[in-house]
Amino acid sequence: MRRFYLIGFLLLVGIDTLAQVSFKFAALGASPVAANWGWLARVMSEPWIYVALSCYLGAFVTWMTLLVRAPIGPAFAASHLEVVTVLILSAVIFNEQISVAQIIGCLFIVLGIVCLAAGTARRTP
Repeated sequence: MRRFYLIGFLLLVGIDTLAQVSFKFAALGASPVAANWGWLARVMSEPWIYVALSCYLGAFVTWMTLLVRAPIGPAFAASHLEVVTVLILSAVIFNEQISVAQIIGCLFIVLGIVCLAAGTARRTP
């Protein structure tokens, strides 16, 4: 069962991360941002938008499959690990700066996931 959780959550984080990075690529390709039909048409002509939308569908299916078996506390927390992976990839791919506050936030997210997982593991017979 642990293998199921590990593979499932890694898949969920990977799909969610790819969705966010794809949205960024689509937004960059459709620049400049404008609240009009021309901008929407540019967004819809970007292939990355379809990768992102497909990833959201895949993430939904993965999340629903995990919720059938996973304890809700750690599952919900682990699903937010994408915040950390997106931040890291944004720095690597898009050259975005990471602040000290963002690093501390990421550490709290990871620490929270570890604490919830450890607490759930102790209660599981």
